[in-house]
Amino acid sequence: MLGATGDARDGNLEKDPSEWVSGDQPATEAQKSYIDTLAKQAGEQIPADLTKAEASQHIDRLKKITGN
Repeated sequence: MLGATGDARDGNLEKDPSEWVSGDQPATEAQKSYIDTLAKQAGEQIPADLTKAEASQHIDRLKKITGN
C-alpha cells in the first residue's frame, strides 16, 4: 500500500542517500539551487556535477553548518 501510515513516520525508514535507487542520477535543479544558497552562506564552493545522493549529503552537512 502506498501512502503514509503510522509506520511511515518511523525515522528508521529513511534510507542513506548512497542506497537510493536514483542516487547516481544528476542532482535536481532544486537541489543545486539549495546547495548554492547554503554554500554561499557557509563560504564554501561545491562542484556543480553532483549526483542526487551527493547533493543530499552536502545539503545535510551544510544545513548543520549554517543552522538552516
